[in-house]
Amino acid sequence: MLKNKKILLGISAGIAAYKIAHLVRYLVREGAEVRVIMTPDAAQFISPVTLSALSKNDVIMHIFPEEKHSKLKKVETKTWHVNLGIWADYFIIAPATGNTIAKIAAGISDNFLLATVLATRCPIVLAPTMDDDMYKNKITQANIAKLKSYGYKIIEPTSGELASGLIGMGRMAEPEVMLEFLKKEFDSKQDLAGKKILITAGPTREYIDAVRYITNPSTGKMGFELARAAAERGADVTLIAGPVNLSIEGVKRVDVETSDEMFKEVKKNTKGKDVIIMTAAIEDFKPLGFKNQKIKKEKFKSVVNIKCTLAVDILKHLGDNKKNYKLIGFAVETNNGEANAKSKLKRKNLDFIVLNNPNVKGAGFGTDTNVASIIDNKGVKKYKKMSKFELGNIILDKFLTLE
Repeated sequence: MLKNKKILLGISAGIAAYKIAHLVRYLVREGAEVRVIMTPDAAQFISPVTLSALSKNDVIMHIFPEEKHSKLKKVETKTWHVNLGIWADYFIIAPATGNTIAKIAAGISDNFLLATVLATRCPIVLAPTMDDDMYKNKITQANIAKLKSYGYKIIEPTSGELASGLIGMGRMAEPEVMLEFLKKEFDSKQDLAGKKILITAGPTREYIDAVRYITNPSTGKMGFELARAAAERGADVTLIAGPVNLSIEGVKRVDVETSDEMFKEVKKNTKGKDVIIMTAAIEDFKPLGFKNQKIKKEKFKSVVNIKCTLAVDILKHLGDNKKNYKLIGFAVETNNGEANAKSKLKRKNLDFIVLNNPNVKGAGFGTDTNVASIIDNKGVKKYKKMSKFELGNIILDKFLTLE
């Protein structure tokens, strides 16, 4: 799988850098062409000479190369980070320290490794390593989540004894794990090539007046991770998103705000789709008598009554008018979940439905994980807590089994 693949390996200044010699050796044995770049401080943990000998290529640390490196004369010194970014089939950064992760998330390029990150066209994966408290710090977790939303992949660290002597999360994945990850990436499925998929994600807003609206806590993460999984497997993806703070590449994205706007875009984009997956948390209630000015509270002495009607049921419309596409829905239930989901499956003519309870730990709005069950006419299959990206792939796998 790795024969003749071009692997760019970036090393930042973490104690786990000493393990990377093994990864270089494994990659070369598999027939990959390996080029190593390091931050200058990484050389405090592992010798560039060692990595050069193992990779059979010069190790690059500085933005401005030394002319004595004959092999590097082939690369224009002003653009060699760009050339490496174009050259690589895959870029793995291991160890990825908290500092390097933060700088990548902020778009900083104050060393050669970081400049190459910005110039790279191929997929990038990071293998974080740091002390337990550093890894669990909200800033670090926000940076990792941000990079995931941009399409970066993460080889998660493990728990164990750390360099500080403490026990906790932050041990870099072993070289063997990283090798298997890369093998899997190059053997990744393209089983959705030629498939056209429509996905909805996020909440909708239903306005009361010019400054107030009814909505729900949906962040759109499930739909965006599902869209990312489908795109990586070769699908032609259209993503209709409510108001969310997420980014994605490789899909056609349409942004909407209200349920009526989402309904309009869904109808516009239904034709020719192989499957429509409705992850969006479309607000059920729509205020009547919208005012285009702010309603002053002085008009009310105490209780404010807001008259509502039901918003458009987009999922039922799709089920009632289903032609030549499969239809997958989601059910967020806090009580009688399976019974309610089975009823929804039937009433809305779905091929299957994904059920989750936001009160279950790891399954709530805004989390990176989910705890779900998939229900069809044959029964219920329950899944343990997993990332939303993993669940997205399970949903896509099941779609491919539909007749």
